[in-house]
Amino acid sequence: MEQILVLMKNSLDVIRWQDILDILLIWFLLYKISKLIRDTSAGQVVKGLIVLVIFMEVVGWLQLNVIYYLLSSALQIGIIALIILFQPELRRMLDTIGRSRLPALFTNSEAEDLLANENARSINKLVDTCGYFSRTRTGALIAVERETKLGDIMKSGTMIDSEISGELLKNLFYNKAPLHDGAVIIRKNRVAAAGCVLPLSLNKNLSPDLGTRHRAGVGLSENSDAVVIIVSEETGAVSVAIGGLLKRNLSPETLKAILTKELITETDTKAKLEKFRFWRSKNK
Repeated sequence: MEQILVLMKNSLDVIRWQDILDILLIWFLLYKISKLIRDTSAGQVVKGLIVLVIFMEVVGWLQLNVIYYLLSSALQIGIIALIILFQPELRRMLDTIGRSRLPALFTNSEAEDLLANENARSINKLVDTCGYFSRTRTGALIAVERETKLGDIMKSGTMIDSEISGELLKNLFYNKAPLHDGAVIIRKNRVAAAGCVLPLSLNKNLSPDLGTRHRAGVGLSENSDAVVIIVSEETGAVSVAIGGLLKRNLSPETLKAILTKELITETDTKAKLEKFRFWRSKNK
């Protein structure tokens, strides 16, 4: 027993605080990566790779040299192939990391309030216009840009840069207009581009009755943090795609609630209140 205690004491003396920090950082990174790829096709492949590595170690322990050599060679080539195969997932993961940011402590509260009011006006215009599209069964595809920039998508269409208005959107999605088949991109509460081509979703779990417009909307939401509004030309049903998930058959009230939650978040509201209190106490 005394020897065990001495051994434990010696082990603790060897461990530095940097080693503990190193272990904690590795654990944190692995946790974040697993959270990002969970419930995706990449997540299933990672599970398969873990099983393959365990099997390879067992083969090595049994000294089955030929099988071990073949598995290790296949694993080295497979890692390169996986990077190419799962480029969208890796891009989404890096994009999520890039969107993470520290709170802006010195932002002007009045400017944020003006932005929130402008967002609210834009939401009301979009909801009213989508209600018109639903009643008239006019197909529409509208993507609201957030942190992920959609410049590459905008280049596939026609640049507009105009204020949001129901009349403009109705003209753009008029079924004989040249740009009606593409998507409209909303950037900073302005119609930035129209007739844009969006990437189609490859998700096999989507309903088979969904057409190209819905698959394009889901596809963009899978590759960015954009909020995508889709109006079906066949049924007039309004849907919203966010983060690869599609919410269908929305009423105007539900659509407005979703857009308000996504574009004017509770977190932003709390941050603005804290900054306003700080600014007010400073100027008393």
